[in-house]
Amino acid sequence: MAVLEEVAGRADVRPRMTSRQRMVLVLLLGAQFMLAVDFSILNVALPAVGDGLGFGLHALQWVASGFALPAAGLTLLSGRVADLFGRRRMFLAGMALLAAGSLIGGLAATPTMLLTGRVLQGVATAISTPAALSLLTTAFPEGALRDRALGLNGALMSAGFTAGAVLGGVLTDLLSWRWAFLVNVPIALLILTGTPRLVSGGRASEGARLDVPGALTVTGGLLALVYGVTAAGEKGWTAPVTLAAFAVAAALLVAFWFAEARAAAPLVPVRILRRRAVVWGNLAGLIAFLTETSLVFLMTLYLQEVLGYSPLVTGLAFGVLGAGTVVGGLFGARTIARLGTYRTLVGAFVLQAAATASLAALGDAHRWILLFLVATFVGGVGNMLAIVAFMVTATSGLPDGEQGLATGLATMTQQIGITIGIPIMSAIATARTSALGGPHAQAVLGGVRFAVLANAAIVLAGALLTALFLRRRTAR
Repeated sequence: MAVLEEVAGRADVRPRMTSRQRMVLVLLLGAQFMLAVDFSILNVALPAVGDGLGFGLHALQWVASGFALPAAGLTLLSGRVADLFGRRRMFLAGMALLAAGSLIGGLAATPTMLLTGRVLQGVATAISTPAALSLLTTAFPEGALRDRALGLNGALMSAGFTAGAVLGGVLTDLLSWRWAFLVNVPIALLILTGTPRLVSGGRASEGARLDVPGALTVTGGLLALVYGVTAAGEKGWTAPVTLAAFAVAAALLVAFWFAEARAAAPLVPVRILRRRAVVWGNLAGLIAFLTETSLVFLMTLYLQEVLGYSPLVTGLAFGVLGAGTVVGGLFGARTIARLGTYRTLVGAFVLQAAATASLAALGDAHRWILLFLVATFVGGVGNMLAIVAFMVTATSGLPDGEQGLATGLATMTQQIGITIGIPIMSAIATARTSALGGPHAQAVLGGVRFAVLANAAIVLAGALLTALFLRRRTAR
């Protein structure tokens, strides 16, 4: 048997998961997919929500922001709390909170009630996502099995953002916008039932303490940062409230660094923040999430405002992008095994940048949909390969006791990228559209093209930074 295993290893045969690992994988990936769907499921339904509850146009953006603020601001703290007090316990608490928030949102009779449900969903995402990801990384040993699990996780999470737009359109058209909330309740209850039977808890050593100053400064800083970006999308980047939010964020994050340097039990040890893989891996992840989610926003403008497609058809068109992310996730572990994380990350960014740049050639005739489909598929493959390589890079080389911290950092990176990407690209596209004479189709097309090129440039910058600062990291 030993001889056969050695021969199989030389033939590069992938190790197999146990039946229990497969069940754990299905449960945790199902939860991650649902959480990703929640981020975008209401985007298409916002006009119907406004009509149903009397939301003004100005207030509708808080349906998205009410979710994004806690989802981005609380992830790092939640990941560390999971390390200290039990990952499974935090995961179950997040799922219970998600079920409660979804029920409140689905039954909402007033805007306040709906926003309460949406905020609870955001808090639940901040609690559940790093806990689920750390449960995933600790369920599989570092190497091929973990890479494969992370690849599937990345593929389903990215596909979830796309599926959310499709599912939101279908539920709103066939049933009601309320089902965009209520669909979570039975799934969350099913996960709550299965988790205690399949997933072990995992917690740090007894006597571990929470770094309160670090928790307060980093959480406040991240909330101020995300609020500033949200305010910038609404009021402009030079508005007093935007500048004040950014100033508060900068002050609190600097205070966080000094607090961690002096803390006996820091929330994020400074030595981790100095690790090349953690710092530059998370920067690469920020670029990956920032660019692809904001590209979906730009292409939504193109499909609806230029080509005149309905929200439902627009959502279905993004199914091709979702297919590309699934392909990238399925082949992510194999690509890393062959090329290493560093080469995979650089190559994935170059592929994504080329596919994104090609979208600048889109025109106002329906025949250009073919270019859209091909480019978004290829870009989706590249983006997902980058996300898988980022996850592997940012969580490798750390003990199990710090996996919640590593996955909390990675999840925070993901949520911030998703949150800030759309306001940045929206500002670029809007400025160019205004310069071209207003909101007519040709001006919108010009704005989209300009923003697409900016998007591709950011991705290319990510490839360059990765090549410069991660090249000395040994490929596995």
